[in-house]
Amino acid sequence: MIEILEIDHIVLRTTKLDEMLEFYIKVLGCTVERETPEETGLTQLRAGNALIDLVVVNSRLGAIGGGAPTKTERNVDHFCLQIKSMPEADIISHLENHKIKSGEFTSRYGAQGLGNSLYIQDPEGNGIELRCQI
Repeated sequence: MIEILEIDHIVLRTTKLDEMLEFYIKVLGCTVERETPEETGLTQLRAGNALIDLVVVNSRLGAIGGGAPTKTERNVDHFCLQIKSMPEADIISHLENHKIKSGEFTSRYGAQGLGNSLYIQDPEGNGIELRCQI
């Protein structure tokens, strides 16, 4: 069984990066942790023990999520759950037993540094990243 430890990060898609940075930094007190705007269109903000990732819609990462956020288009790309470390094969087997399709484990950066993660979807199609710390 998978055991969730905490929310690692959320990913918000945006067409208003400057306004979003101003809000999350100046209003809510987040700090910039990492930026890869030219490579991926990603800015990662520290929010306590978690991250808020801002992804520019017309960037390489942002384009994966479809059109720009509107009242009827997605704004949240996915959220990431930090789970208790266990063998990756056991996690995949658990998901398969519940008829949940998953991607492959890949090393990605999150609130706790590098970790292996994979993506799944809930019944409404919301993206969920399950992450084990390395």
